[in-house]
Amino acid sequence: MKTARKFIWPAIGLAAIVFSLYGLFHELRDLSLGDFIASIEAVSLKRWSLAACATLVAYAALAAYDHLALEHLGHRISLWFITVCSFTAYALSHTVGASVFSGAVVRYRAYESKGLTAGEVGVLVAFCSFTFFLGTAMLFGVVLLVEPEIVSRFASFLPVEAAISTGVAILGLIALYLIGSLVGFRPISTRWFRLEYPKPSLAMRQLVIAPIELIGAAGIIYFALPEAGNPGFLVILGVFLASFSAALLSHAPGGLGVLELVFIAALPEMDPVGVLAGLAIFRLFYLIIPFFMALGVVVVFERAQYVRARDKLQDGNPQV
Repeated sequence: MKTARKFIWPAIGLAAIVFSLYGLFHELRDLSLGDFIASIEAVSLKRWSLAACATLVAYAALAAYDHLALEHLGHRISLWFITVCSFTAYALSHTVGASVFSGAVVRYRAYESKGLTAGEVGVLVAFCSFTFFLGTAMLFGVVLLVEPEIVSRFASFLPVEAAISTGVAILGLIALYLIGSLVGFRPISTRWFRLEYPKPSLAMRQLVIAPIELIGAAGIIYFALPEAGNPGFLVILGVFLASFSAALLSHAPGGLGVLELVFIAALPEMDPVGVLAGLAIFRLFYLIIPFFMALGVVVVFERAQYVRARDKLQDGNPQV
């Protein structure tokens, strides 16, 4: 049974990739490699620069996730260390897939060296995940209220009224979260960790920082997409939230195929090759470049830890 559970999520991720690539093949079977290259070349230097800036915004906000979590735990660690650790954890987990190489492993190795226990790292990971969930839910609610017609891109049978009521319900639940923060629920204590409801100031910052990260990530795609047929940033943001959520649920490494299939299906007014080129630029900035940078950080950190442990051992066992 344990062996089966070990392989179930990788199997689900593989199935999602196969299904998505099969769907993409049917969507793009009439397109050529030359068209794709031409779409990449059509992206102006200004749009490349804006996409790069959006990437920096997204990863800066991700670092703020860890900063808030550490403040919640009562630990003070240098901002530089937090930024590098957060960047490495997210760059690896986004690209490789949380089911294969969880960002929790990176955080544990890094924050353990700063005195955090395994239980505290677990709370930190849960806090960051919940912050992401809050940001996703908040933006979903806003998009459904401002652009309720977006639901027809995913399910044409859903009425606009359903989108509006869903948006109101989502934002209402988030308001209850803030009210709960003001009231202050009792902490949940277990044998391994103590989970406390965040202070109102932290809860408010969660609802500011998380949307910034998602807006930055969606901005990469928005700036990389062609102007022709572009439905506007809010629609692109809504499609990104849906596709990114589907990619996370699928456990497909990097959302391979899932992002592309959802975007092409949800943006029928745009040239599929242009959409594919925009997503390729997104993968380059948000996944591929950060992934290789993160690998370098891991190598440098682990080498430093090894040298530190070796020197400590030699100091404890002097040669006679």
